Amino acid sequence: MTPTPRDLVGIGIGPFNLSLAALAHPLTHLDTAFYDQRPRFSWHPGLLLDDATVQVPFLADLVTLADPTSPWTFLNHLRDRERLYPFYFAEHFHIRRTEYDAYCRWVAGHLPALHFGHRADTVRWNPEREHFEVDITPLGADGAPGTPGRAHARNIVLGIGSEPHVPEPLRPLADDPGAPVVHATDYLTHRDTLLAADHITVVGIGQSGAEIFLDLLRHRPTGRANLHWLGRTGAFAPMEYSKLGLEHFTPDHTRYFQALPEPVRDRLLPTQWQLHKGIDAATIAAVHDELYRRTLDGGWPDAVLTPGVRVRTAGRLADATIELHLEHTRQGTRSRLTTDAVVLATGHRQRPLDRLLGALDPYLRRDRAGRPRVDEHHRLVLDPRVTGAVYVQNAEAHTHGVGAPDLGLAAWRSAVILNHLTGRRTYALPARTAFTTFGLPPDTPQVPPARRAVRLTPLADGT
Repeated sequence: MTPTPRDLVGIGIGPFNLSLAALAHPLTHLDTAFYDQRPRFSWHPGLLLDDATVQVPFLADLVTLADPTSPWTFLNHLRDRERLYPFYFAEHFHIRRTEYDAYCRWVAGHLPALHFGHRADTVRWNPEREHFEVDITPLGADGAPGTPGRAHARNIVLGIGSEPHVPEPLRPLADDPGAPVVHATDYLTHRDTLLAADHITVVGIGQSGAEIFLDLLRHRPTGRANLHWLGRTGAFAPMEYSKLGLEHFTPDHTRYFQALPEPVRDRLLPTQWQLHKGIDAATIAAVHDELYRRTLDGGWPDAVLTPGVRVRTAGRLADATIELHLEHTRQGTRSRLTTDAVVLATGHRQRPLDRLLGALDPYLRRDRAGRPRVDEHHRLVLDPRVTGAVYVQNAEAHTHGVGAPDLGLAAWRSAVILNHLTGRRTYALPARTAFTTFGLPPDTPQVPPARRAVRLTPLADGT
């Protein structure tokens, strides 16, 4: 006998699906389950540096911007841990990553719909029963697979996150188990080994590259830092963090971007890199302060910072050192850099949905570039014969813009999905969220407001 399908099955339990699970928790009429192959919740453990902060305010937690009365707010987490007053006096608008991770683990520990240690293998549509089937393999504490099972769902939500990106010229090194080459995602796991190397190179000059370079610099002795920091971007550029600039991470901008023609979206998105791929000003200042401190006794710190450089090829020399072949993208000059260890702060890329959705491929509707189309409800556009929905979280930057991976839109997107899923206004969402008007209404004349007539009353002296 086939079990009654759940209303929603979630695949992946990162912050975005955790947000959805938290907002779905009080909706007792919804039957939900979320699966993740990891044994427990964990958020970028290799980058939980002591002083690193989340780049959105604490109000951008899992639920507050959709439901500030939820029991799963960050402030309620502090109250539960008896930390409200210390937080109040600390005056931290941006909390540490370690604190955000602890908050998420607190929420995850209270939601019975979450199932860790379960790997989702395949999603298929059963046209006879009109629901989705998800093949799921339980994993033991050692990662060994158990007896496969199957979940049945009317709707699916994918929150499988991103994966570390290694540029093609560096893949041979990254794939060599004997090479001291570490992706930033695993930095803390290998920090002691890296610090033991005589010379270290950090590739990538975004936020994670800056944080890792700063951490290495602080742990290296003055006069013997032996660090090189390089990347393709033409400058150690600050992230756009002005108040109106931040309005690109509002539902207003998301709706505007999603309504643009596909070719316009594809041209616009790369130009907005500094909204989310630059370095925050505080980290830039901290790097400069640490470098400046090392000049107090005279001389310059033995750290080299070179923007505008790409790695053409890379390999290991006979003595196990690493040789990077570099090219300056503007000068056109080339050189070689010999180093003992490399940290790849080269970012993340969206995990391909095809690994899970191969069986759904005949039903998927794609754009001209072969990417899945995503509608305004964050739902994959499927063949009308599929009556269920497949929602996506952080897999729609090509259709919804720079806000797709931003934590500040997590609660809003979760609420949009739940409102669509339930068919009613389960969560009240604001009609307007930005002072900026990102587009013009079609065929509507833009007339400034009429000036109010002013009557001048003569003063007593007749003026």
